[in-house]
Amino acid sequence: MSPFISEFVGTSMLILLGNGVVANVVLNKTKGNSSGWIVITFGWAMGVFVGVYTSAAASGAHLNPAVTIALAVKSSDWINVPLYITAQLLGAMFGSLLVWLSYRQHFDETSDANLQLAVFCTAPAIRSPFNNFISELIGTFVLIIGVLFLSSPESKLGSLDALPVALLVLAIGLSLGGTTGYAINPARDLGPRIMHFILPIKNKRDSDWGYCWIPVVAPVTGAILAVVVFGLIK
Repeated sequence: MSPFISEFVGTSMLILLGNGVVANVVLNKTKGNSSGWIVITFGWAMGVFVGVYTSAAASGAHLNPAVTIALAVKSSDWINVPLYITAQLLGAMFGSLLVWLSYRQHFDETSDANLQLAVFCTAPAIRSPFNNFISELIGTFVLIIGVLFLSSPESKLGSLDALPVALLVLAIGLSLGGTTGYAINPARDLGPRIMHFILPIKNKRDSDWGYCWIPVVAPVTGAILAVVVFGLIK
């Protein structure tokens, strides 16, 4: 696969399985309804595993603009950044479309518009822009530091083993995800949020655009900070 297709497919798989587990837990009349946070975090970790596994060979499995930007800062090579981020955003949109198609009847059975929105994008448990920003920054900092240490020196830059990255995301979700839902990925939040705005979902609310800048700007900030710190300790 070309790097563009690889990032598109990998991010689509990530969002299909990640947002899919959220749909299974929060939407009415599903088999997994109300099964809880542990199920969501494990589902997201497995989504990361599959996404990385399917795309690592061709593109390095970034699947996340924060990862792409961090690696560009580290290497000073920005040439493929627009290509990767475009593929990631489109892949996230397509993956969330597949989730909606899979759970369309359950969206119709769910009257709580906030739960419908939660299938697509993140929202804070306590709305406080400064604290929400810090939470996303810290979560992404941990992700990128982990990615930089897990990246094998003899492998192509950004090519990662799938299981360690999945376990890293699992740890972030279990330990740090309770504040904002751990977007830690601008494409993961923005792409599905756009699809929530576009799709004909019964009784849906607004797409909470006032919050959307936090899961975009904070992960990028945390990623750059992680590269700086990594450079100081390596």
